[in-house]
Parts: sequence; structure tokens; C-alpha cells
Amino acid sequence: MLSVISAPSLIGAIMPPTSLKGWQAFVMDNLGFGKVLLVEDDERLSGLIAHFLSQHGFEVLQVHRGDLALAAFLDFKPKIVVLDLMLPGQSGLHVCREIRSVSDTPIVILTAKEDDLDHILGLESGADDYVIKPIKPPVLLARLRALQRRQTPDSSVCSALEFGHLSIDRSCREVRLAGEGIELTTMEFELLWLLASAAGKILSRDDILNRMRGIAFDGLNRSVDVYISKLRGKLKDNPREPVCIKTIWGKGYLFNPFAWEL
Repeated sequence: MLSVISAPSLIGAIMPPTSLKGWQAFVMDNLGFGKVLLVEDDERLSGLIAHFLSQHGFEVLQVHRGDLALAAFLDFKPKIVVLDLMLPGQSGLHVCREIRSVSDTPIVILTAKEDDLDHILGLESGADDYVIKPIKPPVLLARLRALQRRQTPDSSVCSALEFGHLSIDRSCREVRLAGEGIELTTMEFELLWLLASAAGKILSRDDILNRMRGIAFDGLNRSVDVYISKLRGKLKDNPREPVCIKTIWGKGYLFNPFAWEL
């Protein structure tokens, strides 16, 4: 079963709408909101989340089975995917890997487990962020808006960095290593940009999480380590003795600006 909840017309107080379609275009194009694919088998919870997000300008397509998610994604073309891990028909982890194989659209996973392993599996499957149930709609909304901001670079700041044979272009979200394009997820790109922007400086996990997700590091969250590991693999850094993105034990991570020379 699929159902769509669109942004309400309460924004009409800003400018009188001429049509519902016109208002949807105005919301999506001018206020920075967009389409969300919500994959959640609990129809009541799904409906509550969809209603809340629609009240804040999002158009939400609800899907209640994992085996229907990829087709819905390809047809709906959302800007963000909100994905439960426990689904009938196909697991959320499988859906995450399927979507990630065809798109770098940001994915937020919903999980009822507080076990770090569950979160790590989701992140390693290609998710960009996670929210633990019971869902607090304002928290989910903040995460979605944060992901949206990362997809829209600030034109007033530097938009490109280059270190030897590594180039990072934020305006078109492109990374090239020795002329070869490197495919990164939204979160991987943002982490690389954050590290590269502070080249030569140590960033702690606390620094990274505060910048990436706006929350403090609790000493247990290993998501930063997972992303660092994935970045090293894609950038051909030695995982046993990394020299490009170095681990400074007890302090954090350091992007080495001199390790990318030909």
C-alpha cells in the first residue's frame, strides 16, 4: 500500500496560491523542502510521521513493505528516504543497500534498538543517519533539515579544495582521485569536506559529531569510526597504517594535506 501526504496550503498566508500544484512547486523550489519516501510497516506510526512532516512542508510517500520500497523510490524520486529496519517482505538493511546501489540520496534509518551494532550495520549498508524509536518527530525533522542543508552548499564559502591528486568540489559534490571519480554518500562527502577543510588539524569524534549531526559524542557512538573506515577504503588509504586520514589515538582524526601528492 502506498499513500502520499503533501505539504498543506497553510503557507498561503505568505502568497495567495493559484493552485495546489502551484503551491507544491513554490514550497519545494523556494522554501527548500522536498519529497520524503517513508518506509515503515507500522501504519499508525507511519501516518503520524507523514502528517507531522507534511505540516512542515514535505511531500511524503508512505510504503509499508520492504519489497515495494525500491520501485517506489525509482518512481517517486525522493530527496530523502526514511527507512525502518524491521520490515515485512524485505529487511530494511537490504532495502538500504538496494537504494544505495542506484543513488546517493540521503537515507535515515529508524531502529528500535539502542545497540551500536545495529546502527553500524545500517551505516555500513549506506545509511547517512539514524533515529532511535520511539520517534520524536521534532528530532526526525531536525535530522532531515540538516541533511537538506548538506545537499545545498553555501555559495559564500569556499566550494573547492585540492591536495595533490585529490580534488573535492562541493558545488557539484564531486571527488576525484588521480582523475578518477569517487562515489561517496552524502554523509561520507560531508565528513571528507569537514576533515579536508581542517587539513593538518586534529578533529575529535565530539567535534565531528557536533558538526555533522549537532549532538554530543557520548563515548559509545562508533558511527564516526565507520564513516572514517569507509572513506579510507574509497580513497585507497592503507586501513592498517593509514597516512591520508590518520588516527591520533586518544584525540581524534587528522586529514594529512601532504599525503595526496603524485
